[in-house]
Amino acid sequence: MSITTSWNKPPCESVLHSACCSGYRVKSYFMDAPDNFEAGTFSIGEFSKLSGVNTETIRYYERIKMLPAPPRTTAGYRVYSAADLRTLVFIRRSRELQFPLDRIRELLRLGAPGSAPCREVQKIAVSHLEDIRSKINTLARLESLLAQTTARCSVAVSCPVLEILNGPPIARKDKKIKSKRSF
Repeated sequence: MSITTSWNKPPCESVLHSACCSGYRVKSYFMDAPDNFEAGTFSIGEFSKLSGVNTETIRYYERIKMLPAPPRTTAGYRVYSAADLRTLVFIRRSRELQFPLDRIRELLRLGAPGSAPCREVQKIAVSHLEDIRSKINTLARLESLLAQTTARCSVAVSCPVLEILNGPPIARKDKKIKSKRSF
Protein backbone atom coordinates (compact mmCIF):
# COMPACT_ATOMS: atom_id res chain seq x y z
CA MET A 1 0.00 0.00 0.00
CA SER A 2 1.41 3.38 -1.02
CA ILE A 3 0.61 6.47 0.97
CA THR A 4 0.72 9.75 -0.92
CA THR A 5 1.80 12.66 1.20
CA SER A 6 2.77 16.21 0.36
CA TRP A 7 6.38 15.08 0.70
CA ASN A 8 6.30 12.31 -1.90
CA LYS A 9 4.19 14.19 -4.43
CA PRO A 10 5.99 15.65 -7.41
CA PRO A 11 7.94 18.76 -6.32
CA CYS A 12 5.51 21.20 -7.93
CA GLU A 13 2.65 19.90 -5.80
CA SER A 14 4.49 20.25 -2.51
CA VAL A 15 4.80 23.13 -0.04
CA LEU A 16 7.95 24.21 -1.88
CA HIS A 17 6.02 24.81 -5.11
CA SER A 18 7.21 28.38 -5.60
CA ALA A 19 10.87 27.47 -5.11
CA CYS A 20 10.99 24.68 -7.67
CA CYS A 21 8.50 25.78 -10.31
CA SER A 22 10.01 29.21 -10.74
CA GLY A 23 12.95 27.66 -12.57
CA TYR A 24 15.05 28.13 -9.47
CA ARG A 25 17.06 25.05 -8.62
CA VAL A 26 15.98 23.10 -5.57
CA LYS A 27 18.84 22.46 -3.20
CA SER A 28 19.59 18.90 -2.18
CA TYR A 29 18.66 19.46 1.47
CA PHE A 30 15.04 19.75 0.36
CA MET A 31 15.19 16.03 -0.35
CA ASP A 32 15.83 15.11 3.29
CA ALA A 33 12.46 15.65 4.93
CA PRO A 34 12.45 16.13 8.68
CA ASP A 35 10.34 13.70 10.67
CA ASN A 36 7.68 16.32 11.38
CA PHE A 37 7.35 17.61 7.80
CA GLU A 38 3.86 16.11 7.50
CA ALA A 39 2.73 17.96 10.63
CA GLY A 40 4.01 21.19 9.08
CA THR A 41 5.90 22.34 12.15
CA PHE A 42 9.62 22.91 12.28
CA SER A 43 12.24 23.85 14.81
CA ILE A 44 14.44 26.80 13.88
CA GLY A 45 17.21 24.41 12.79
CA GLU A 46 14.90 22.48 10.47
CA PHE A 47 13.38 25.75 9.26
CA SER A 48 16.84 27.06 8.47
CA LYS A 49 17.87 23.91 6.64
CA LEU A 50 14.68 23.72 4.57
CA SER A 51 14.73 27.40 3.62
CA GLY A 52 18.46 27.82 3.10
CA VAL A 53 18.45 30.81 5.49
CA ASN A 54 20.82 31.09 8.46
CA THR A 55 19.19 30.93 11.90
CA GLU A 56 20.54 34.38 12.86
CA THR A 57 18.99 35.81 9.68
CA ILE A 58 15.67 34.17 10.58
CA ARG A 59 15.78 35.81 14.01
CA TYR A 60 16.67 39.14 12.34
CA TYR A 61 13.65 38.88 10.01
CA GLU A 62 11.48 38.28 13.08
CA ARG A 63 12.93 41.32 14.90
CA ILE A 64 12.26 43.61 11.93
CA LYS A 65 8.78 42.10 11.47
CA MET A 66 9.42 40.55 8.05
CA LEU A 67 8.40 37.21 9.54
CA PRO A 68 5.70 36.94 12.17
CA ALA A 69 6.88 35.87 15.61
CA PRO A 70 6.26 32.12 15.72
CA PRO A 71 4.46 30.35 18.53
CA ARG A 72 6.69 28.71 21.09
CA THR A 73 6.65 25.39 22.84
CA THR A 74 6.29 25.24 26.62
CA ALA A 75 10.08 25.00 26.72
CA GLY A 76 10.34 28.26 24.75
CA TYR A 77 11.45 26.84 21.39
CA ARG A 78 10.17 28.48 18.23
CA VAL A 79 7.77 26.41 16.11
CA TYR A 80 7.41 27.37 12.44
CA SER A 81 4.66 26.36 10.03
CA ALA A 82 4.65 25.46 6.35
CA ALA A 83 3.18 28.93 5.65
CA ASP A 84 6.15 30.49 7.49
CA LEU A 85 8.47 28.38 5.34
CA ARG A 86 6.82 29.62 2.17
CA THR A 87 7.16 33.24 3.35
CA LEU A 88 10.82 32.77 4.28
CA VAL A 89 11.67 31.16 0.94
CA PHE A 90 9.89 34.10 -0.74
CA ILE A 91 12.00 36.57 1.27
CA ARG A 92 15.22 34.66 0.52
CA ARG A 93 14.47 34.56 -3.19
CA SER A 94 13.57 38.27 -3.18
CA ARG A 95 16.90 39.07 -1.50
CA GLU A 96 18.72 36.95 -4.11
CA LEU A 97 17.11 39.21 -6.72
CA GLN A 98 18.45 42.17 -4.71
CA PHE A 99 15.04 43.54 -3.69
CA PRO A 100 15.56 45.85 -0.70
CA LEU A 101 13.79 44.94 2.53
CA ASP A 102 11.28 47.80 2.25
CA ARG A 103 10.10 46.54 -1.14
CA ILE A 104 9.89 42.95 0.10
CA ARG A 105 7.80 44.25 3.00
CA GLU A 106 5.51 45.97 0.47
CA LEU A 107 5.15 42.72 -1.49
CA LEU A 108 4.31 40.83 1.70
CA ARG A 109 1.78 43.51 2.66
CA LEU A 110 0.13 43.08 -0.75
CA GLY A 111 -0.41 39.38 -0.08
CA ALA A 112 2.73 37.72 -1.41
CA PRO A 113 3.89 34.98 -1.55
CA GLY A 114 0.37 33.67 -2.17
CA SER A 115 -1.58 36.11 -4.24
CA ALA A 116 -1.17 39.81 -4.67
CA PRO A 117 -2.53 42.27 -7.23
CA CYS A 118 -0.27 41.80 -10.24
CA ARG A 119 -0.39 45.47 -11.23
CA GLU A 120 0.90 46.52 -7.79
CA VAL A 121 3.60 43.85 -7.82
CA GLN A 122 4.59 44.96 -11.32
CA LYS A 123 4.99 48.59 -10.14
CA ILE A 124 7.37 47.45 -7.41
CA ALA A 125 9.31 45.18 -9.79
CA VAL A 126 9.58 47.87 -12.49
CA SER A 127 10.88 50.36 -9.95
CA HIS A 128 13.45 47.81 -8.80
CA LEU A 129 14.41 47.10 -12.42
CA GLU A 130 15.01 50.83 -12.97
CA ASP A 131 17.28 50.88 -9.91
CA ILE A 132 19.22 47.88 -11.23
CA ARG A 133 19.63 49.49 -14.65
CA SER A 134 20.90 52.67 -13.01
CA LYS A 135 23.45 50.65 -11.04
CA ILE A 136 24.50 48.82 -14.21
CA ASN A 137 25.06 52.16 -15.98
CA THR A 138 27.10 53.44 -13.05
CA LEU A 139 29.18 50.25 -13.00
CA ALA A 140 29.71 50.46 -16.77
CA ARG A 141 31.06 54.02 -16.41
CA LEU A 142 33.33 52.92 -13.57
CA GLU A 143 34.53 49.91 -15.57
CA SER A 144 35.36 52.13 -18.53
CA LEU A 145 37.23 54.64 -16.35
CA LEU A 146 39.25 51.94 -14.60
CA ALA A 147 40.03 50.13 -17.86
CA GLN A 148 41.30 53.35 -19.46
CA THR A 149 43.27 54.25 -16.34
CA THR A 150 44.94 50.86 -15.89
CA ALA A 151 45.81 50.79 -19.61
CA ARG A 152 47.87 53.96 -19.05
CA CYS A 153 49.83 52.43 -16.17
CA SER A 154 52.72 51.06 -18.22
CA VAL A 155 53.36 54.33 -20.10
CA ALA A 156 52.75 56.90 -17.38
CA VAL A 157 55.43 58.55 -15.27
CA SER A 158 53.21 58.62 -12.20
CA CYS A 159 50.56 56.04 -11.38
CA PRO A 160 47.27 56.94 -13.12
CA VAL A 161 45.26 54.83 -10.66
CA LEU A 162 46.63 56.78 -7.70
CA GLU A 163 45.94 60.02 -9.58
CA ILE A 164 42.22 59.27 -9.92
CA LEU A 165 42.03 57.98 -6.35
CA ASN A 166 43.62 61.18 -5.04
CA GLY A 167 41.74 63.49 -7.42
CA PRO A 168 38.33 65.14 -7.16
CA PRO A 169 35.22 63.00 -6.74
CA ILE A 170 33.90 61.27 -9.81
CA ALA A 171 30.64 62.93 -10.88
CA ARG A 172 27.65 60.62 -10.71
CA LYS A 173 24.36 61.17 -12.48
CA ASP A 174 22.17 59.60 -9.81
CA LYS A 175 23.61 61.33 -6.72
CA LYS A 176 25.76 64.32 -6.03
CA ILE A 177 28.84 63.60 -4.00
CA LYS A 178 29.91 66.20 -1.51
CA SER A 179 33.53 65.82 -0.65
CA LYS A 180 34.72 66.77 2.80
CA ARG A 181 38.41 66.21 2.58
CA SER A 182 40.60 66.97 5.51
CA PHE A 183 44.34 66.72 5.09
